[in-house]
Amino acid sequence: MNYIVRDINLAPSGKLKIDWVKEHMPVLNQIRSEFEATKPFKGVKVAVSIHLEAKTAYLAKVLKAGGADVVITGSNPLSTQDDVAAALAADGIQVYAWYNATAEEYKEHLVKVLETRPDVIIDDGGDLVNLLHNECSHMANQVIGGSEETTTGVMRLEAMEKANLLKFPMIAVNDALCKYLFDNRYGTGESVWTGIMRTTNLIVAGKTVVVAGYGWCGKGIAMKAKGLGAKVIVTEIDPIKAIEAHMDGFTAMSMDDAAALGDVFITVTGCKDVIRGKHYENMKNGALLANAGHFDVEINKPELNERSVGRRVVRQNIEEFAMPDGRKIYLLAEGRLVNLAAGDGHPAEIMDMSFALQALSAKYILENGKNLGNKVYKVADEIDKKVAEIKLKSLGTGIDRLTPEQEQYLYGWQHGE
Repeated sequence: MNYIVRDINLAPSGKLKIDWVKEHMPVLNQIRSEFEATKPFKGVKVAVSIHLEAKTAYLAKVLKAGGADVVITGSNPLSTQDDVAAALAADGIQVYAWYNATAEEYKEHLVKVLETRPDVIIDDGGDLVNLLHNECSHMANQVIGGSEETTTGVMRLEAMEKANLLKFPMIAVNDALCKYLFDNRYGTGESVWTGIMRTTNLIVAGKTVVVAGYGWCGKGIAMKAKGLGAKVIVTEIDPIKAIEAHMDGFTAMSMDDAAALGDVFITVTGCKDVIRGKHYENMKNGALLANAGHFDVEINKPELNERSVGRRVVRQNIEEFAMPDGRKIYLLAEGRLVNLAAGDGHPAEIMDMSFALQALSAKYILENGKNLGNKVYKVADEIDKKVAEIKLKSLGTGIDRLTPEQEQYLYGWQHGE
């Protein structure tokens, strides 16, 4: 059996989800048509570790349409949707993933993927690549290269490159314009609040929201909170980003000061212990804690548990921690990615662009990886532009084109009268 899923009989439900997103991913649909005609991945094994829900499943099907032998797992124990995993398995794709995997099961699924000896890696957060550089290093010889989806994963790759440990070239898909300007900002902003609102069934308007981190994801979350009627505080370690938040109309302060003011806290920094022991002591009764960073370390869960006198699950994906003085603090989705662990992730139209970048970057690595050094590379400009042009066309709009005279004026050094 070339799959490990919770229940293969869930496949019909997962197929409906995949069919739905397919109708709203025009960029990937065009790339799929190109792949079906040219079969660039014929005879190539592509390993994918991304949050295993419907949009990711459609990316896998696009790669398969291009001739790839696809093997896939999730990138977070709480983001895999069992019916989607079953649908892929029923379609002949190797799947090793299920919802709410233990740490041991999650690692086992990653290793199962690597045991297939992939040629190309598509990673989200860096767990596959990390294994290939540690206990599974003997499986890395065949890898041509790969690509990385997230900020956290790119940071891990850059640290490996700096230490001269990276074994193969990797493309930082996260750093492409068509990724972070839309996925990180609009996708995260919308999906985080969708996850929080449908999990809590509480209003956002009038509340004070504390957003920890003002990168592109933090900007999107803060912007959406403002649109929903919240008062927004931003915490930062970067003075430039703090000024930017201030000029965007938000209040910038330290987490030590913000802890007593917030009704909803959302961490999106990529760092650990952003909210920790001393902060819990000053929070309001009823404060909601959510994380939108890749790993569940931004909210220090052990210190929250240590300071509580009782804990219970009060609603699906909401755990209540009772403080000694009678206050109650609520943790959403176990401190994991709230938009995926308690939601369906980014909208299909947003992931259409991100996964188009992934598909084209996988093709680029396949064609060029053996001639590249073991470094982290930008997405090729022509790939970024191609995705943008297909997306723009799908929206039924267009842009102006420079005349030869305008090009000469802009890019020449002699500006005449």
